[in-house]
Amino acid sequence: MKVAIFIEEFVEDVEFLYPYYRFQEEGWQVDVISPQKGTFKGKKGMTHKSDKSIDEVSPDDYDILFIPGGYAPDRLRRYEKVLKFVRDFYNSGKIVGSICHGPWVLISAGIVKGKKIAGYYAIKDDLINAGAIYTGKDVEADGNLFTGTDPSAMPRLIKMIVEAAKK
Repeated sequence: MKVAIFIEEFVEDVEFLYPYYRFQEEGWQVDVISPQKGTFKGKKGMTHKSDKSIDEVSPDDYDILFIPGGYAPDRLRRYEKVLKFVRDFYNSGKIVGSICHGPWVLISAGIVKGKKIAGYYAIKDDLINAGAIYTGKDVEADGNLFTGTDPSAMPRLIKMIVEAAKK
């Protein structure tokens, strides 16, 4: 399996690191992708480096896409190439995972309407206004979309993604 994880400035460190290492633990290749290749400061002060820029990748290159939270999603959703990647990835039927504020990218990509989506409570209105079904659960799986609320949901969310990928 090949996994793409998006990153930008002020990503929530644990929401980036937990899936990064958990997917590697499965023996999967994980690439960190950003709008421009570089080093990014996490919300808690850690630094994280991207492996590739959005210009170097295609949805065809990966089996799973994961979008962590923090403030990074607000930055990521400003790039049409990122949004196109997400739309194309989702429309191909591949697994798209996101946590906390990450669903902001899903909203901007236009893929949440009519879908059960979990996200941080602060983006509840954004999700509802975009047509998502906000259930208030800590994790949700709807088709190939897997979402969670916050760092405490990470173990259940990543377990759901790993199990779905192995089917």
